[in-house]
Amino acid sequence: MAVEGGAKCIKYLLFFFNFIFWLCGLALIIIGVLTKLSIDTSAIIKGYLGSPILLIVVGSIIFFIAFFGCCGAWKENQYMMTMFTVLLSLIIIIEIGAAIAGYVLWGKLNGLLHERFDILIAGYNETENRQIIDEIQQEQKCCGQNSSLDWLNSKFLAPDSVPDSCCKNITKDCGEGAIRDTRKIYTVGCQPIMDKFLKQIILYISVPALVIGLVQITGIVLSCILMRAIRSGYEVM
Repeated sequence: MAVEGGAKCIKYLLFFFNFIFWLCGLALIIIGVLTKLSIDTSAIIKGYLGSPILLIVVGSIIFFIAFFGCCGAWKENQYMMTMFTVLLSLIIIIEIGAAIAGYVLWGKLNGLLHERFDILIAGYNETENRQIIDEIQQEQKCCGQNSSLDWLNSKFLAPDSVPDSCCKNITKDCGEGAIRDTRKIYTVGCQPIMDKFLKQIILYISVPALVIGLVQITGIVLSCILMRAIRSGYEVM
């Protein structure tokens, strides 16, 4: 027996919700891909963040769940609606777990960045370390970890010198004796810039995730109302 009245309105609302839900899944995939590409361009944190991969996976799963929601609402199929509600609830639980894990890992990541900068500066004579830190300093227009003075005690540079990658206009030996010369080099450290970069990534992830979470909860409520109407077989006002 087809639902009528208020329940019919819920049916179409739920169908519309699943279309929005499908768009949310698409948005998660796009945000995940863009975030992953942004992280991969930063040598120091490349490979250290799994959140973009999680977003892509969750976004793909949402496509699958939206199918059950659309078909279940349109056909008024109680079993498909039940599957939709259960899967959507599991996704919310996973997202909450991911948010908690992300909060915990945020502090560890900051410590990791600080530690890795120390290693890169101390081992600047090694080719791989030199390539990584030169790339960071050139791309981010920064010098050292906290400031250009971090290079003051380097064993691998001339006194009062910084790597050429700190220079505003890079030429051979442009960093020699220029550790305090603000006209020639960038004196701001890379750590504050990287912290700001990571906070932007967290913001790009958390805001859409919050909006999608509210949409998901709305979907569960609408689904439960429609399932009750289907089981009862009478009009819900």
